[in-house]
Amino acid sequence: MSDKMITIGELAKRSGVAASALRFYEDAGLLHSTRTTGRQRQFSRDVLRRVGFIRVAQSIGLRLEEIRAALSTLPENRTPTKQDWERLSRSWRPLLQQRIDALTALRDQLSSCIGCGCLSLQKCALYNPEDIAQTRGNGPRYLLGNSAEELMAGRSLNESD
Repeated sequence: MSDKMITIGELAKRSGVAASALRFYEDAGLLHSTRTTGRQRQFSRDVLRRVGFIRVAQSIGLRLEEIRAALSTLPENRTPTKQDWERLSRSWRPLLQQRIDALTALRDQLSSCIGCGCLSLQKCALYNPEDIAQTRGNGPRYLLGNSAEELMAGRSLNESD
């Protein structure tokens, strides 16, 4: 085995990621290995940085599809450099800000009605009279960006029809 190659066991130990997760990442196209004549996986040592990249991206809430798309922008599946990370992390800022905004809204509205249309709380009569939130679609309308004022204005428009 070359000095630049490591086994899946070594990669798991050094990266802190279970071998089963590494196999999953490989199946998902995030990592690439070669096989020995005995069909054992071998990884280039620089895959350690790629695994680190994947773990950090997951820790900030990116889905595997988003990570795969980011990694696919690198030539020949190479390991991200510092410049790559700076470029990719800049492109993720709007997505992260959306998630921060959604979590802030959730935190701020957690004890009040979220516009689900359930009408099971007495407060819902104030936040969602006659289930008007459902007119804007399924799901928690207030957390998805609709305001009570917007929903009430929509109701007024619909009543004049």
